[in-house]
Amino acid sequence: MNRHVCVAALLGTAVLSSCDKNAVQEIPTEPPLASRIKFFNFGVGAPAVNFYANETKMTAILSGTGAESNNGVAYGSAGAGGVYVSIAPGPHTLTGRIAAATDKNLPIATVSATIADGKYYSFYMSGIYDATAKTVDGFVLEDPFVAPTDYSVATVRFVHAIANANPLTLYAMNISDSTEVAVGAAVAYKGAGAFTALPSAVYDLFARYTDSTTNKITKRSVSFFGGRVYTIDARGDITITDTTATKRPMLDNTPNR
Repeated sequence: MNRHVCVAALLGTAVLSSCDKNAVQEIPTEPPLASRIKFFNFGVGAPAVNFYANETKMTAILSGTGAESNNGVAYGSAGAGGVYVSIAPGPHTLTGRIAAATDKNLPIATVSATIADGKYYSFYMSGIYDATAKTVDGFVLEDPFVAPTDYSVATVRFVHAIANANPLTLYAMNISDSTEVAVGAAVAYKGAGAFTALPSAVYDLFARYTDSTTNKITKRSVSFFGGRVYTIDARGDITITDTTATKRPMLDNTPNR
């Protein structure tokens, strides 16, 4: 056989047509989805989940064999490696569903949201998991950031996902000169502060109640790079004081762009 004959001939007639010089190539006509969403499992004590928009699975983990893993997105983690995934605009029922073989695909967090075309969002599982009812809280926020034009500053906001904590204010202290500033105003549970410009630097971060100077949560040596956008998320159980406990209150740093 001539070595230049299309190799697809070996794969069957269904593929053979692709070698026909007269074949018409079908080009996708649907525009790419401009809306995006991130998913976070911050439900204290919640099992690992896969996230869905209606019946479309938005996140999953592959095993070493290539099959879907039962591990899912564990507590304290973001789906899809923390990046935004495409989502069609319109009304959606967003759910976190158990990934393990036991109670597989059982929704434990459900939030209805309308996604606007071209906008960015984050879906948080939050609060304390009820192991009897197999439910946990959740909420959706719009991420209304804009690309910075000043590359000497970063843009930062604060999200409050601790159900048993009072409103919190995030403070950032530049470790080079100990200058401390509030990153927006106080934020209540399920809320988000405004995106705030901070000079590019390394910071110690503190979350405090509005009537106190005591640090309820601390995160050291966080780098904010110029031209980047970040969200600092508060998660965990505010009553836990053990500094090594996985469910203790913590601050997570997630880049938005």
